[in-house]
Amino acid sequence: MSDNWETVTTGDVKVGDRVRYRDFEFTVARIDPKFMGMDEMVCFIEDEPTRWFAYPAPLVAEVEVKRG
Repeated sequence: MSDNWETVTTGDVKVGDRVRYRDFEFTVARIDPKFMGMDEMVCFIEDEPTRWFAYPAPLVAEVEVKRG
């Protein structure tokens, strides 16, 4: 079975999704809504043993999510 990447808006991303965004590929561990108090922003948090990183994004931006 091959993995498929689907383009969705950031508002459709869920915790646990494998995401490609801004040349990064990561698994979403947490999603912080209203990033920096802005209703139109979210922040995806990656929390792995080897790396922690935050990816702020507009709520309507397009990202790729691994499906399958």
